[in-house]
Amino acid sequence: MTQTQVITQARPFSRKTPRQPVQRSARRALRRLPIWLLVAFVLVVVLYPQFWMIMGSFKTQTEFFANPTWALPEQFNLDNYVYAFTRGDVALNYRNSLLVTLPSVALIVFLGVAAGYALEIMIWKGRRTTLLLVMAGIMVPGQMILVPLFTVYFRIGITDTLWPMILTYTAMGIPLTTFLMAAYFRSLPREIFEAATMDGCSPLRSFFVIAMPLMKNAMLTIALVQFFSVFNDLLIALTFTTRPELATIQVGLLSLSDEFGSTAYGPLFAAISINIIVLLIVFIFLNKKIMAGLAAGSVKG
Repeated sequence: MTQTQVITQARPFSRKTPRQPVQRSARRALRRLPIWLLVAFVLVVVLYPQFWMIMGSFKTQTEFFANPTWALPEQFNLDNYVYAFTRGDVALNYRNSLLVTLPSVALIVFLGVAAGYALEIMIWKGRRTTLLLVMAGIMVPGQMILVPLFTVYFRIGITDTLWPMILTYTAMGIPLTTFLMAAYFRSLPREIFEAATMDGCSPLRSFFVIAMPLMKNAMLTIALVQFFSVFNDLLIALTFTTRPELATIQVGLLSLSDEFGSTAYGPLFAAISINIIVLLIVFIFLNKKIMAGLAAGSVKG
């Protein structure tokens, strides 16, 4: 075979070679097209209501009734936000929400970490049975105990304060937090605590010096989950709110109305938009910590 014949036979192969990556990329794109369409559909379903609500926060009461629901506001101003904070008591409601949420989350996290440490690190008789009882507490619907709790709070005379909500949120959040913290402690090497004990470290000091620093990401994750749960709760807050001055933001949104007693949709949407945007900003800034905490208990050792 001559050199000319070799070059002639090689030409068709060299012409087809550049097409193969293109064809392969096209097939890969076609295979991924349904996934992209599904993701786009989910994004529209999730983001469109939020976009519609933010746009609605700039509309007047007349625009809500006269224009179609999908219509954009005729002008953008902050009158609804000013109304929500000045005449809608939204600032007071936010203060009450923070006064209820922050102590509740602090108690839930601290007591849950302490309980998880006692159930997984400390060795004592009956700890497995106790963990099962804690898991049983997760299965109890909170709606079943609201009326008995209200009766107890009324008899001890704390119904006109924020303490009923703080105590109820703490009691309902401890079982799940204890169960999750026990799983996180189970993923830690026990040799760390055994070495500390041999060096003369007491269980209490080992908890504060060793356990809590190792649980920072897990504690942050649980704290944020419980914060969102308590801050956005309506049922418990509505049950134990006996005066308008004690209303949290979720309860306050129900009573946001204009001078004629009808629902003020513009200020209502403005207050909800502020609520969502604040929580979204907190989640975005702490997203990496949350992911690290969620993965901390999934690997042993």
